Amino acid sequence: MIGLERLNAAEASEARELLQRCCGSSRWAEQMTAARPFADRPALLETATRIWNGLSPQDWLEAFSHHPRIGDRKLENAGAGTRDWAKNEQSGMASAQEQVRAAIAEGNAAYEAKFGRVYLVCATGKTAEELLSILQSRLGNDAAAELSIAAAEQDKITHLRLEKLLSP
Repeated sequence: MIGLERLNAAEASEARELLQRCCGSSRWAEQMTAARPFADRPALLETATRIWNGLSPQDWLEAFSHHPRIGDRKLENAGAGTRDWAKNEQSGMASAQEQVRAAIAEGNAAYEAKFGRVYLVCATGKTAEELLSILQSRLGNDAAAELSIAAAEQDKITHLRLEKLLSP
């Protein structure tokens, strides 16, 4: 989409905005912007993970809040710049049977009631049935374990989105 050279050369405000499309944490985007220039894609991805892992749970929750629910046809929480990405990431939901959609909606509600945030999973390449199975298994986690899992899923999503951002 923009290439590494353009990201490295962009004004700070533009770079921050582009990076925040990849991860909704404002602190992550600020620290990534300050870490430029990146020598290459591997350096960018390593820096992204290092910064992400150094953030607070509040920063993680901010990032999570920018994601739509799995199965949300309107993609309400997705920002305008990430709506197409979220739709593509959740493409496994497009052919979901109605009973699977209903079970995911029910699971989303149970997850949000238990953990107070959206169920976050790297949905790319997963079928609706896989997403439902993962959701059901994660409902049994305690809050600390689930926060750690969700943070790891966000890191995967961020990497995929950074690759999309840099692709022609």
